[in-house]
Amino acid sequence: MTAYEALGAVPRILWRWTSSTANAPFQARVTLRCALDQLGIDGEAISDAELAVSEFVTNATEHAMGPYEMRLRRIQARIICEVEDHDPRIPNIPPFPGTAPYTPVEENRGGGLDALRAVLSEHGRGLHIVHELTGGAWGFRSRNGTKTAWFALPGVVSRG
Repeated sequence: MTAYEALGAVPRILWRWTSSTANAPFQARVTLRCALDQLGIDGEAISDAELAVSEFVTNATEHAMGPYEMRLRRIQARIICEVEDHDPRIPNIPPFPGTAPYTPVEENRGGGLDALRAVLSEHGRGLHIVHELTGGAWGFRSRNGTKTAWFALPGVVSRG
């Protein structure tokens, strides 16, 4: 049995954590990287998946109650990563612009440290990033008092 075959429609729990877990986004990235490496996935697909899961883990930890869970599953020919929390409310998803969310704006160039702080302190761009990284293959579902944020691994189609 290959790693792809072992990853079936029933989700495989990769990691569980609580709101008191230190540096949860980092730990999630490392855990996901190891799992994807065991599945034979590499390169940009892993990097994009790490960024997407980091956003979901950060959002779950900041905005919802735990405990939390990160899972992998295979649905049809796609590998799906899920992050579950215990807040059934689906977040308000802002409209996505027709252009890339970080297109340089000429008047904002050369703004120095204050401009950088302003950009880094902004919230609400993470789902735009997930959308770009996954080509729009992501979403939320709510049931039984929990919410699951999910995304299909970008550029990965399973072989089995």
